Amino acid sequence: MARLADRLSENVAGDFYVDSTCIDCATCREMLPSVYAQGDGFSYVQRQPSGESETRRALMALVACPTGSIGTASRRDAREAVRAFPEHVDEEVFFCGFTSRDSFGAWSYLVQRPGGNLLVDSPRAAQPLVEAIAQMGGIATLFLTHRDDVADHAALQRRFGCTRVIHRDDVSHDTEAVEQQILGLDPVALDDELLVIPTPGHTRGHAVLLYREKYLFTGDHLAWSERRQQLVAFHDACWYSWSDQLRSMERLLDYRFEWVLPGHGLRHHAASPEAMREELLRCIEWMGRF
Repeated sequence: MARLADRLSENVAGDFYVDSTCIDCATCREMLPSVYAQGDGFSYVQRQPSGESETRRALMALVACPTGSIGTASRRDAREAVRAFPEHVDEEVFFCGFTSRDSFGAWSYLVQRPGGNLLVDSPRAAQPLVEAIAQMGGIATLFLTHRDDVADHAALQRRFGCTRVIHRDDVSHDTEAVEQQILGLDPVALDDELLVIPTPGHTRGHAVLLYREKYLFTGDHLAWSERRQQLVAFHDACWYSWSDQLRSMERLLDYRFEWVLPGHGLRHHAASPEAMREELLRCIEWMGRF
């Protein structure tokens, strides 16, 4: 919970503020860049929210913050913002909010499916979110893109009895009990709509998940950069092999999708699979310059 006494001096005067516990995960900036901005290793309030809609979104960012670093001097009621998650993204895809410090604020997504819901990466297992997910049908499959974003996977598995999936090369002590462990570089179909595509690079066992040849859940492999106005990989946060990540990116050219839904960085919706392929080619060309 944010402390007014630890309010960063960079915050503009007013009700909303970020305190010194911020870890610079960018969740608030990605949710509401008109209000939250990046400082030197932290986020801060660059402008107070204006109007009901922006204030509601500023409070949603407060709820989503993994470290509880956003506060209001007036101690505003955030119950409506809590109820806003999972937040609708497109069709049956929802953003969970409630990011976890253990995953450095990585975003997770819930997909409502008649045959059983899908959760991609783990949010904080906060009670309001867990109850909301239960009301939406629970979780049948929990796909973990890589070792960094597993957060509260064990608590969610205990609550919903879901089948967890991760690549064997990213299994750690915390995930050694995961029910389905993917091997090698070949894609693996979980069912008729879900295809696991191993994408080593960011980590050795990183993998992405393609849903209905439309949505690509990319973890820390691929995201949109507002500054560059293109798809990017994170060169400075490539913990295993940049050359392997480049090859993994090239393999994605074999697949059709319109959405990139990352754990870190901005999501992106292209006009068509063909337009997304052109964006991916630009990313690959840019990656080759390093």
